[in-house]
Amino acid sequence: MIQCVGRALFLVLVSTPAITTRTKLSIPFHSRSCSPFSQRAMAKTMPSAKKVRHEMEMFGDVRVDNYYWLRDDSRSDPEVLSYLHQENAYTDSVMSGTKQLEDRIYTEIRGRIKEDDISAPSRRGPYYYYRRNLEGKEYVQHCRCSVPTSTAPTSVYDTMPTGPDAPPEHIILDENVKALEHTYYSIGSFKVSPNNKLVAYAEDTKGDEIYTVYVINAESGILVGKPLVGAITSYLEWAGDEALVYITMDGILRPDKAWLHKLGTNQSDDSCLYHEKDETFSLDLQASESKKYLFVASESKNTRFVFYLDTSKPENNLLVLTPRMTGIDTSASHRGDHFFIQRRSDECFNSELLACPVENISATTVLLPHRPSVKLQDIQLFTDHLAVHERENGLPRITVYRLPAVGEPLERLQGGRAVDFVDPVFSADPLESEFESSVLRFSYSSMRTPLSVYDYDMDTGVSVLKKIETVLGGFDASNYVTERQWATASDGIQIPISIIYRKDLVKLDGSDPLLLYGYGSYEICIDPTFKASRLSLLDRGFIYTIAHIRGGGEMGRQWYENGKLLKKKNTFTDFIACAEYLIDKKYCSKEKLCINGRSAGGLLIGAVVNMRPDLFKAAVAGVPFVDVVTTMLDPTIPLTTSEWVEWGDPRKEEFYSYIKSYSPVDNVKAQNYPDILVTAGLNDPRVMYSEPAKFVAKLRDMKTDDNLLLLKCEMGAGHFSKSGRFEKLQEDAFTYTFILNALTDQQ
Repeated sequence: MIQCVGRALFLVLVSTPAITTRTKLSIPFHSRSCSPFSQRAMAKTMPSAKKVRHEMEMFGDVRVDNYYWLRDDSRSDPEVLSYLHQENAYTDSVMSGTKQLEDRIYTEIRGRIKEDDISAPSRRGPYYYYRRNLEGKEYVQHCRCSVPTSTAPTSVYDTMPTGPDAPPEHIILDENVKALEHTYYSIGSFKVSPNNKLVAYAEDTKGDEIYTVYVINAESGILVGKPLVGAITSYLEWAGDEALVYITMDGILRPDKAWLHKLGTNQSDDSCLYHEKDETFSLDLQASESKKYLFVASESKNTRFVFYLDTSKPENNLLVLTPRMTGIDTSASHRGDHFFIQRRSDECFNSELLACPVENISATTVLLPHRPSVKLQDIQLFTDHLAVHERENGLPRITVYRLPAVGEPLERLQGGRAVDFVDPVFSADPLESEFESSVLRFSYSSMRTPLSVYDYDMDTGVSVLKKIETVLGGFDASNYVTERQWATASDGIQIPISIIYRKDLVKLDGSDPLLLYGYGSYEICIDPTFKASRLSLLDRGFIYTIAHIRGGGEMGRQWYENGKLLKKKNTFTDFIACAEYLIDKKYCSKEKLCINGRSAGGLLIGAVVNMRPDLFKAAVAGVPFVDVVTTMLDPTIPLTTSEWVEWGDPRKEEFYSYIKSYSPVDNVKAQNYPDILVTAGLNDPRVMYSEPAKFVAKLRDMKTDDNLLLLKCEMGAGHFSKSGRFEKLQEDAFTYTFILNALTDQQ
């Protein structure tokens, strides 16, 4: 199961800014002259944040933050809100001259979407479950219909009936109706009870990632009992048909308590299953594929231990499955009479797979040993099979093994069957599958292949395409070329770069516009995937690239270890090396290069524009984590305590000095900078809005150029910006327009 971690999740919303012309600039990048776009900006009255001297001393070093006053945890200070509104008004004013272009791009992007569509139906017992989008509607309907012959085994050839003779569709929940009363609406978890009679869902109406949990009758939609309220996360699982396990957060939004709620009782009577008191640890919750056990894990960035709960006896409370051992990271699942455990340690840094009997958890057997060149990323268990999701040489792969019958001994696995993929760079991710079947469901995508859902017969090796994202407007994948190149980092390490372009438009002579995306934190893998709006970029001769830099997880655990803590600067120098490689190999020039990153990727952008502002013509920093020292010194800010293991604890002098040497806010200089767009969300719990606001204010005061600097703060959203699907497209169109105007003179 993939969960949101730290300042992550991230790229899919605004990772693909576009350009709509190949016109060359006639003015050098860093001259004091400026483009028509910048000239329009100069004609507007730029906001100027007042300076209030605020000194912070540590280890004899005094930092002065003149914009510390912009932080208001209540998000209600009139002066702070006034400043943010001024920044938004300035951004709107500057961009007003290109509103027609933005509208054209938005119409173009939206025109590629099949607005009335459904997801690939997923069979669960006697029902097919799926999500339906309606034409013109922002949100989805959660639906189901009966399987005509529910006793028949699941097959890769199963197809949900449609037409007049098909079983009727039942709408369980319509998010469009629920969202009418809110400017922001998001369902973070939607869980059907094992008997298919009830649904529990977690609802966020502010973007602050604090949820309310509702239980409804799946047929009537009638609310069952009272909602669960408080600082609740989206971690939610059924413990049988009559109880739920959920997780709540403490005052700094750290998931710290797991609770058992029995339907029909008051929330005040819920029993606390576990309370994690260590402020560097947070709780996680997962269900086994068999649904017979729930796993509550407590985790830091390098340690993870697991408890299990028998869903048939939830009153028996949690039992220890793997002990708390510093530096040992474990996760678990279940099949038959065994638990399966992924285990990572300093020696087994890419993880090994173990199994132990449910009745004797100390008797472990190694099923897949550690392999230095292969990272064990995830597993999916079935009655008779095991699907292993791995990474090698920066690319994902799926290997399937047949397991001995339940009750027979488990031994080291041999002779797995690999799933075949066709693109040179791609993404393949696990999807929920039926445990009691031989059908593995996974998603596949590449930079030129729309998101596809496959069912794979683990007995025969046959893959059947169940759904591919419809792209309207004459899209033809054969028009596009995908490549993987390798840049050499400053220490000689080879950094993979994923590349896509339209083969009939680019010249590869240095004159093509290029967008370089990066992230490089939390061991997150930024795999090359498809995004329809990116076509607005590619079809205008743009090259789109992803730098798979250290700090991410693409090349294994050590790739991550070598881009964190006191090696964090490798992330930034890797990115710069990728940019220099692309320029050297004539994919672009400095005057045609834009960079982009979100969240921790926004830290990347902030760091590299301070280090090498001459290398880039434009930069987009989405909800950027840029005030690193101040944030990591403040344990009252969400994520701080749990992320000392990621960035370092600046209460220790070695980490203080190192973090200060790259923290973007602390390293703004009196120098020329590229055109920069910075975004923020007022309700963001991961990166407080004040970080990007301070970064922009300090840049305005210190930079020596007339290049464009804009801040766009969403006043009713959080880390993931607006919630509606068309609202997100509008944000893409805005970003595309910014980049288009920064790189060309098109109006």
